Amino acid sequence: MITGIEAIERLKEGNQRFFTGVRSVDTMIKQIHRADISGDQAPFAIILGCSDARVPAEIVFDQGLGDLFVIRVAGNVVAPSLVGSIEFAVEQFGTPLVVVLGHSMCGAVKATLDEMGKTTDPRSSNVLSIVNRIRPTIKILQLTELRDDPDQLLKTAIRANILASTNHLRHGSEMLEQLVLEQALTIVGAEYSLETGKVEFITDV
Repeated sequence: MITGIEAIERLKEGNQRFFTGVRSVDTMIKQIHRADISGDQAPFAIILGCSDARVPAEIVFDQGLGDLFVIRVAGNVVAPSLVGSIEFAVEQFGTPLVVVLGHSMCGAVKATLDEMGKTTDPRSSNVLSIVNRIRPTIKILQLTELRDDPDQLLKTAIRANILASTNHLRHGSEMLEQLVLEQALTIVGAEYSLETGKVEFITDV
């Protein structure tokens, strides 16, 4: 198994191919010979991404079947079941990298900003469960001058939400935290630009 740093480089190379419109031959071969991996899997990276239909991780990183263990949820928020899914993948497959993948113009973050400006009750308690996980980060930002610049507030809130989820994974699981300390696991954030197709990795939290 490759290291976390090597896994990041592999994702960067894949995103560069996607960005330039060139597909990997290896990716296409894996799709054609999908039966070859039907008995086992060895994903080199775990992606906790947003459910947005415009950000499918396998395509954005130009990876084939079996390469990525992908978990998607609106707003790339962290909940117990998602942490459990990541722990499962790390334990079962020895995957060395976890990436929290957010994106520009995130609808979940925007919905949280909109919800915080309302005086009426939210329509769905289930949607509120997502909003409540994003809200604390945005609440802090609204105490700054960003409250007077909606566009910049949204951009900053998206990045802050990615970092909050990344930090949660690093310190919200004894198992993951220990693996990070042992340098057996790397957990980073990344932001995908809907406008350009490029992914920017955020390695410092």
